[in-house]
Amino acid sequence: MPHEIDVSAHSAVGRVRSINEDSFLASDPLFFVADGMGGHAFGDRASQAAVAALADRVPAGSEPSPDDVLEAVVDANLAVRALSTHGEIGLAVAGTTLAGVARVLTETGPHWMVVNVGDSRVYSWDGRELTQLTVDHSAVQELVDRGVITEEQAARHPERNVITRALGADDEIEADVWVLPYDQVRTFLICTDGLTKLLTTEMISGILAGDVVFGAEAEGTIAQQLVEAADLAGGYDNITAIVIESHASDAGGDADQTHERGLGVLEETRPRG
Repeated sequence: MPHEIDVSAHSAVGRVRSINEDSFLASDPLFFVADGMGGHAFGDRASQAAVAALADRVPAGSEPSPDDVLEAVVDANLAVRALSTHGEIGLAVAGTTLAGVARVLTETGPHWMVVNVGDSRVYSWDGRELTQLTVDHSAVQELVDRGVITEEQAARHPERNVITRALGADDEIEADVWVLPYDQVRTFLICTDGLTKLLTTEMISGILAGDVVFGAEAEGTIAQQLVEAADLAGGYDNITAIVIESHASDAGGDADQTHERGLGVLEETRPRG
């Protein structure tokens, strides 16, 4: 792979919940977060099962194809689906979101592959601008897309926690996929909604830029800084973040040039049905 990467990951239960239903996988080439659905059966087990299935299908140090990653997502869905149980009150469905980035190898070389199911998110940071790559699968996002409500209204809407797609909900899973060029220096932020519902874009950008420091130790990782900031902002949900920083192997001037080229999406698969 032509770029070196630095990775930090951190998760916290927050200040309200007693169980952390978030799980994460940060083992090259897979970097994913999963948020077990609160109020559903086995939320913590669901997120754990999802990331375990990914790791089983795509081992650390491997060079998967995009199809390998999609097969891993299918495995993760089946693993979560298997946790659902029938009881006296009917079917208790286990579920979890899944969002992340994979380093994949295609016929034309290495690429980044972004995957999303649910309302966990993946962002790209170029040193100046934070761009949300994924689109939430949520009731309020559908209302925003139709122009019924604004982004600001969505943050306060009574159905803001209702997601429309999740692992474990059905036997088959439909994931949104983006394939991005690998020849750009970029930073990815992968996080659960416990972070994005408490930190503004400006706050996240400030931490990624190093302009804002949270916590007693300034040397804490960027992921730790982000999670602690969300915790201090209320911490009413579990909070998980993974930060991937890519660095050009050649110490020349490529990094400044790549900032001007944009995201350069090569392929996008984002069904909205």
